Amino acid sequence: MTGRTPRLGRLRRVPPDRRVGRQAEARGARARRRGTQPKVVALGGGMGLSASLTALRRITGDLTGVVTVADDGGSSGRLRDELGVLPPGDLRKALAALCGDDDWGQTWARVIQHRFQSQGEINGHAVGNLLIVALWEQLGDHVQALDLVGNLLGAHGRVLPMSAVPLELQALVKGHDPRRPEDVDTVRGQATVALTPGEVQSVHLVPHDPPAVPEAVAAVLDADWVVLGPGSWFSSVIPHLLVPELLDALMETKARRVLSLNLAPQPGETDGFSPQRHLEVLGRHAPKLALDVVLADEAAVPDRDSLTDAAQRFGAAVELATVARTDGTPRHDPELLAAAYDRIFRMHGRIGPWR
Repeated sequence: MTGRTPRLGRLRRVPPDRRVGRQAEARGARARRRGTQPKVVALGGGMGLSASLTALRRITGDLTGVVTVADDGGSSGRLRDELGVLPPGDLRKALAALCGDDDWGQTWARVIQHRFQSQGEINGHAVGNLLIVALWEQLGDHVQALDLVGNLLGAHGRVLPMSAVPLELQALVKGHDPRRPEDVDTVRGQATVALTPGEVQSVHLVPHDPPAVPEAVAAVLDADWVVLGPGSWFSSVIPHLLVPELLDALMETKARRVLSLNLAPQPGETDGFSPQRHLEVLGRHAPKLALDVVLADEAAVPDRDSLTDAAQRFGAAVELATVARTDGTPRHDPELLAAAYDRIFRMHGRIGPWR
């Protein structure tokens, strides 16, 4: 071919077109201009953390996502097995969530999320996974490499792994084998735990006391607000509480802590769980953890009194809001979730110079 390669069109930054999103984003923009934006840290993994980050970047530019690193499925699992690296998939999703709504941000979000389709070894790999792992090998530093990817994407925040070593998630599951409904078996691997039949009793990490990434601990200690969830409860949310240094930071920080509940139970992992049951299992894994606010979608809470009682055991108030998409799928609407977070930050006491 002798023709020139087509050039990408000029990437333009355009504002969101929904009222609640514009209002929350406008407040965030005014705070950024004044240098008084809140420092927010969001912990989780997968699509749940992505939903939280997509909402939070609309109201603050001082945002850090701390991501679980126990994934062992798909492209991440293959790279982990072949190269011995951290699973990059959830880190990639978090970076994509921090891309802006303008042409530049959305173009790069699509690029790093793109998966190759082929008959060869590259089939199923995501571009962002390969980019992240390449930079890890080039730089030898997980945090520096993720910061560099974030700069390339124009990410509205920072992404950090919760630990610098690959972790294995293990679960004790009652009735994992339908032929033995009363027996408790050990189920290994995040991908397996997420879809396990039976009732998950508890989870733990291997190694049992993994080191936390120092920058993640520092971010939690320096935060004004920490947001935990939504996401796969046993495989993305609770694992953060199983890293001793990270749990200590969550208990010691002067930040206020928000727990964001899921819109519906997850098939396999939390089948049949009520909103208050999610709190009960969280408390079993971190009995000394205190919370300030529990956020739930109004339509997903059939028994408000029971949820209020469960939240009070953590010292938390319950905030109900409409945060689900209107298409009937159990997914959070980023603008509605942003408005809910913004209201919580304004109504439940601000800490630090941005008040």
